[in-house]
Amino acid sequence: MVEAIRMEAKIVCNPEILRGKPTVAGTRISVELILEKLASGYSIEDLLESYPNLSREGIQAALQFSLEVLRNEVVYPLAG
Repeated sequence: MVEAIRMEAKIVCNPEILRGKPTVAGTRISVELILEKLASGYSIEDLLESYPNLSREGIQAALQFSLEVLRNEVVYPLAG
């Protein structure tokens, strides 16, 4: 049985912070930055070391947010 992870960190969009990009609440760290760093080879430990105000829960929240955005995306195929 898989247990749900309780997420303390939340993703917020505030027009006053990074022009409204999704960020980890209480930081100026965007979901985009987290994904970019992970895609370029950073480990979670590297992120935590490089961004001391980022938590493991914040990284998990960013990944969960990204999953939900992609899961809810609707794609309309173009006629060929």
